[in-house]
Amino acid sequence: MKVNRRSQTERSAATRAALVRAARPLFAQHGFSSVGTETIVAAAGVTRGALYHQFGGKTKLFEAVYEAIEEELAGELGALITARGVSDPIHVMMLGANAWLDACGEQEVQQIVLLDGPAVLGWARWREIGMRYALGLIESLLSHAMDVGRIPPQPVRALAHVLVGALDEAGLYIARAEDQPAASEEMRTVIATLVTGLGGS
Repeated sequence: MKVNRRSQTERSAATRAALVRAARPLFAQHGFSSVGTETIVAAAGVTRGALYHQFGGKTKLFEAVYEAIEEELAGELGALITARGVSDPIHVMMLGANAWLDACGEQEVQQIVLLDGPAVLGWARWREIGMRYALGLIESLLSHAMDVGRIPPQPVRALAHVLVGALDEAGLYIARAEDQPAASEEMRTVIATLVTGLGGS
């Protein structure tokens, strides 16, 4: 009996993964509103009933895709910091900010995370998921920076919200720009001034 339950759980997880994997490039290339459920299930090799059973509809599937991207971005940033061996909290924040701005040049981040995310999920839910991955990391960096005297003591959570908001706006600025490389360079200058200014220099 346990084997059957486990097998069903595994099949369910495999179906969910297949749907997320199939929907992700479709949402990135065409946008949420232009992708029909029939296209998604055909790409995933499952039935429409399976999509509704697993996610209840296209919006919840989109949410799962968006969250998968946020999780990957957070993991990649952690790996980058480890690989670079950077320890100074201001330098770590600059590294993270530049990695985020690099990601904002990718089509799936622009379309799914920045453009469709708030429109499809609603601003509050979009923000909640994004903050789940970014806020804790930034709060940790800020707390460490204050502990070691790198930046002056101040309300950590409030400052973290300001920084996350600035980075989200930077991404939107790039995604909506006609000249995205130029917009990216402008934002790198602005964000560098903001982050290095935290240290009072």
